[in-house]
Amino acid sequence: MNMDIKTIYLLTEWAEKYNNPIYFQEDPIAFPRHFAERFGRGECSLADVEIAAILSCHLAWGRRSMIVRDCNRMFDQMEWKPYDYVMAADYRDDETSLHRTVKWSEFAAICGRLRKIYMGRTSLEGMDDGAVRTGIFGQKEDKKAANKKINMMRRWMVRDDGKVDLGLWKNTDRRSLVIPLDVHVYSQASALGLTSRRSKDIATAIEITDAFREIFPEDPLLGDFALFGYGVNNPVKR
Repeated sequence: MNMDIKTIYLLTEWAEKYNNPIYFQEDPIAFPRHFAERFGRGECSLADVEIAAILSCHLAWGRRSMIVRDCNRMFDQMEWKPYDYVMAADYRDDETSLHRTVKWSEFAAICGRLRKIYMGRTSLEGMDDGAVRTGIFGQKEDKKAANKKINMMRRWMVRDDGKVDLGLWKNTDRRSLVIPLDVHVYSQASALGLTSRRSKDIATAIEITDAFREIFPEDPLLGDFALFGYGVNNPVKR
């Protein structure tokens, strides 16, 4: 894809500026970050961080203030011990709302599937998108799905520049990551000419990621911060 110099300059500038934790204090990544910091001090396990990342990304839709509020409710329910809670198998399981249309029963089902996985392995690293989609989130297999939440969780766990993301999965190459694609990311990428596709599917996510590989070959998901910057600097008029 041929991008003009001005676009490349702006994307690079936004990526450098917005890859900064100051912009992500009220963001779902704050929760796995909390456990990552405790893990660094030897106060919890890698599984605690992974579970926090899985559950936080699952609630990551809607206004950030609501996501943070409901993530706090969720971790309060777990007494801020996600691995112990998952393995104890005594989950809140009712039909009231945890976050928007996500009910506590859905949360309980995810916890139950995580428990089965951790009974056979110590880390979620290495599970492919299909295994996470069906084996953790309990969704139907869909090879065309963009899997935004899964790719966001991977970005959190893999990117290791010591700024926003956590960098705890050491056996996954950050060059293999795919951009977390939702309607906002799609709109921004389309406006910048990074994709001409209309479907918001995995092929489009890969096309946008490939465009960023031309700018950030060693770390294409720096482009996620560039698109965040585009959204900040080009707000939708209401």
